Amino acid sequence: MAAVTGDQFWELQRSNSDLAQTAAPSPGEFAEAFRTLHASGADAICCITISSELSATYQAALAGAALTETIPVEVVDSRSATMGEGLVVLEASAAARRGADLASVVAAARSAIGRSKVLGTLDTLENLRRGGRIGSAQALLGSLLSIKPVIEVRDGVVEGESKQRTRSRSLTYLVDRVISGPKPDRVAVVHAAASTDVALLVDRLAPIATADQVIVTAIGPVVGAHTGLGTIGICWLEPVSAADPPRPAR
Repeated sequence: MAAVTGDQFWELQRSNSDLAQTAAPSPGEFAEAFRTLHASGADAICCITISSELSATYQAALAGAALTETIPVEVVDSRSATMGEGLVVLEASAAARRGADLASVVAAARSAIGRSKVLGTLDTLENLRRGGRIGSAQALLGSLLSIKPVIEVRDGVVEGESKQRTRSRSLTYLVDRVISGPKPDRVAVVHAAASTDVALLVDRLAPIATADQVIVTAIGPVVGAHTGLGTIGICWLEPVSAADPPRPAR
């Protein structure tokens, strides 16, 4: 099948009840990507992956790095997904642009992992249930017709966070969770074909970030296949002083 854009993927999801299948890249594909980067001028690579609890991507990247002997490669498990992972990447990229060496870039990424938060609301838990990524969010399945479940990525796993009675309440809950805490270093709104709610969330985040400071992006097909249409969430990076004590890095 030919490659499709994100918009085309969501159109297909609207017209087809089958759950889209996802697969991690192979170790060989990672090795090829690492060699290509080296050939284009990279002298070291920090590869940050989606949570190893949600995908085999991390293990494939490790195996791919082992196949690459001509360039230093460090693979980091973000313990997150979507822009939770993305915010970790941005912190590592900022360190690299400042001229940091590989060890310092990896340290920046690992520092961000414990501060990266992902909270979202779904129209349904069916995709997560059918895809096997539901974690303890299974507890939210009891009354799906009458709730809008709120989930979070916690310790690398999708967990049930709360039950909200309406879409409006769930969106308010997301914003309140973020603005009630310390002002984040970075914040993003992510969505799966839920653009009508994006402006509302960005506007309500004004106490902690101006509109041009909020990263707005679509949830890609890989994560979206498991969260489903209508998913919307907020990802943020807590300031260092507010972060939990760091966990052992992977």
